[in-house]
Parts: sequence; structure tokens; C-alpha cells
Amino acid sequence: MEKQIINSTNAPAPIGPYNQAVQAGNMLFISGQIALNPESGQMEQSDIIAETHRVMQNLRNILSEAGMDFSDVVKSTIFIMNMGDFGQINEVYGKYFSGYFPARETVQVAALPKGANVEISMIAVK
Repeated sequence: MEKQIINSTNAPAPIGPYNQAVQAGNMLFISGQIALNPESGQMEQSDIIAETHRVMQNLRNILSEAGMDFSDVVKSTIFIMNMGDFGQINEVYGKYFSGYFPARETVQVAALPKGANVEISMIAVK
């Protein structure tokens, strides 16, 4: 199976030895995204709602680069620092899907890169 690296200039560049996404056949595996602004390289953390929107926008831009959108997502994983933020994260996350929600788990973690409060990864199929 042929693999293709997907990189969007409209999403933040990787901060380590990984790619934004890898497409293998009709499956797209998107690395965890945090609230890095792709233009400024700065974190957007005014509040958990704005932070989650930035994460979802980064994911949307990577999906778009691969010719996909949120309707193609079959699985996502949400890592959060504080389970108390779950309700607000969940509300923002849900707004990016219409009528179809992927399988998902949400996990509270001890720390995330760059002091992020939320990180989301996805798997999509075209």
C-alpha cells in the first residue's frame, strides 16, 4: 500500500519528528493537533472554547489538504488536561460535524505539548 505525506500550510508545522498526516490508501491518519496558530506559531489559549476551535480548524485544514472533510472522519481521540473542560470541548467539537459523529474516546492526561489544554487526533476514510 502506497503512503503519502499530507502537509498543509494552513495548519501548524510539526514540532517534532512526525508529519501532520499520512494517507495510506483511502485512510488518512492525522497526528494530534493543538491550538498552534499556523501563521504566528503561537498558542491560542484565551479560553478552552477558543483553544478547541483552533484545534478543530487545524484539523479541518489538514482534512481539506487531503481532499476530505469532517464527514469522512471515522475515529477521533481527544486528550484533555482537565476533565472539567469536557463539556465545553464537547460542545465545540460537535459543531464541526453535521448528522454524523465518528467513534471517539476522551482521555485526561498529565501534560500536553506547549502547555496545551486539549489535543485531538483523527482517522478519516474517503
